Amino acid sequence: MKLAKTLVGALALTSGASAFAQSNVTLYGVLDEGINYVNNVQTAQSGAPNGRAGASQWMMASSVMQGTRWGLRGNEDLGGGYKAIFALESGFDVGTGKFQQGGTFFGRQAWVGLSSNTWGSLTFGRQYDSIVDSIGVMQAGSYGMGAFADHPGDIDNVADVERINNAIKYTSPNLRGLTLTGLYSLGGVAGSFGRNSIWSVGAHYDFSSLSMAAGYMHIQNPNQSFWGNNANGTTTGNNLGTVTGVQSNPIFGGFASARTLNILATAAQYTLGSFIVGGGYSNIRFEDLNYGPSGTLSLTNPFGYTGNAVFNNYNVYTAYWVGPALLLGASYNYLRGGAIDGKDSAAYQTINAGVDYFLSKRTDVYITGAYMKASGIDSTKQAAVPYIVTLTPSNTSSQVVARIGIRHKF
Repeated sequence: MKLAKTLVGALALTSGASAFAQSNVTLYGVLDEGINYVNNVQTAQSGAPNGRAGASQWMMASSVMQGTRWGLRGNEDLGGGYKAIFALESGFDVGTGKFQQGGTFFGRQAWVGLSSNTWGSLTFGRQYDSIVDSIGVMQAGSYGMGAFADHPGDIDNVADVERINNAIKYTSPNLRGLTLTGLYSLGGVAGSFGRNSIWSVGAHYDFSSLSMAAGYMHIQNPNQSFWGNNANGTTTGNNLGTVTGVQSNPIFGGFASARTLNILATAAQYTLGSFIVGGGYSNIRFEDLNYGPSGTLSLTNPFGYTGNAVFNNYNVYTAYWVGPALLLGASYNYLRGGAIDGKDSAAYQTINAGVDYFLSKRTDVYITGAYMKASGIDSTKQAAVPYIVTLTPSNTSSQVVARIGIRHKF
């Protein structure tokens, strides 16, 4: 109740000021909820191999087709073509009301800045990186399949699972179809300007029916600066994911001690009438493992890795608008990598499909599903198992999920 009164008061003040400063504020949001069936998920079981077993699961879940959120977005006309702009956006779970993004209130976005039609925009705060900004909807999850079609574990952050704190970002105006962006995040470590810093650059180009994009991100001490920047992050432990018992990210959770993480991502998409086809490639490098400032090494590097762990991800997708209200989509993704210190690599193959029917411009119902097959040895030195974004990893080498859901935008 106290929060509601505060928000109402803030909106009232802003509305009153708009009469003098030509400003406006928009309240918006997305509600996405549904029921999942998963054929195999890890469950804790004393005495079982690795302390866990597998079981099927029925569950209600939020934020699969699109992240559930509410937000405030606004601008003030400063004259001369300039505007002050801001965004505050909070992610939450419809079924429980809990915050998402690691318990962070405005976990999705929180920034303020200036914009100009001539010079672009300069913004400051918690923001998306340049890979996310450049590739945007050029991925399978945007076409009726949702998070189940994200690259395994969202290893390259193309699906924007993680945000960047303390970031300064420049975005250019549209230059005859070309948009450029660059971001720098201050690490804030006294006596070490570069530690925990992040920078990224990206470009997006539209030409007729063809869109192309590329982005690059360099992250110093990713366990702290990237995966540990949420409210429940730890300064000593592993923020990439639990690697023992019931796991949360076996694909790359064992590489939390990397000094740097470098990601190169590319994408292309072609639209021909109602038909869409696209694809992309990403290279992901966890470099200089066993880095002391990553945290307590017995927790961030329990397997004693040294050197580099490299992954390559390939994906293709297609979508077809049967009519203005019905969208069909399908995709295939292949991820391979993680070989290090004599440990073999792992491979993950994912097939996705979805049907999305729009009851109106704001409300749609959908059915989506995925099948993932894993092989090799994962980052936890165990037989690789599937990890589909938003789900608990499987306890076997394959996993199937099916979902029926509803999404409403306001």
